[in-house]
Amino acid sequence: MTWLIKEFFNMTVPQTLKTCTLLALVVGCAPREAGTRDLSGEGWIDVTATLDPATTPVYAGDAPMKFDFLKDIRKGDKLTLSVYSMGAHSGTHIDAPMHFVATGVAIDQVPLEPLIGTARVIEIPDNVQAIDAGELNRHDWRGAQRVLFRTRSTLRGWMDSAAFHRDFAYVAPDAAQLLADAGVVLVGVDYISAEQFGAPAPRTHQILLGRGIPIVEGLDLRPVHAGDYDLIVLPIKVRGHEGAPARAIVRKRN
Repeated sequence: MTWLIKEFFNMTVPQTLKTCTLLALVVGCAPREAGTRDLSGEGWIDVTATLDPATTPVYAGDAPMKFDFLKDIRKGDKLTLSVYSMGAHSGTHIDAPMHFVATGVAIDQVPLEPLIGTARVIEIPDNVQAIDAGELNRHDWRGAQRVLFRTRSTLRGWMDSAAFHRDFAYVAPDAAQLLADAGVVLVGVDYISAEQFGAPAPRTHQILLGRGIPIVEGLDLRPVHAGDYDLIVLPIKVRGHEGAPARAIVRKRN
């Protein structure tokens, strides 16, 4: 190895390349690919709705949110200690297949692959409530692995409004079928359900979750617009249940 290193540094090679390649020889690490970004928080945008019982909408009939302090250092206690009570589908959250599929996996068994990767944000006009196949095909969605819908709910700030709005934009079953058949691995919406309120059957959920496609609901997409992004959305890892709150971040792709 010593002879190899001496011979290598006698070659006519730029010093930086020599150093990087030598590290690869000695410790077995490959040089960083040209053009890749360092891992940091730079450029990432938080698209998670803030959980707050005073401002976060709760789906009709779902468990109310209650956040309290068991101890509070501001009131003379030695520490601050909180307790949270809320439904699994509060704020920004992920529906696992188990939500509407008897044999579907629970939230702790959803693989990472659909939750991390490229995503396309599609802007739906304010006057559109049903994102059906016709509406979907008015937009450039084909070829996207993950699709996030930015709708009237974003335009009206409904994920930051305690009132539950029943006329939110939803993904119609025929559009869900198109997305599933095209190989989309994740679908996201900007209100607390992807299904039409009062739908006779949860067909959109059944179609997507039946294909193992997790659904991200309750995104706060106000900071972003149509385009392609990197996406990371990770749910709380709760064993054996059908959904969980999640943190979601995106970064614009060059």
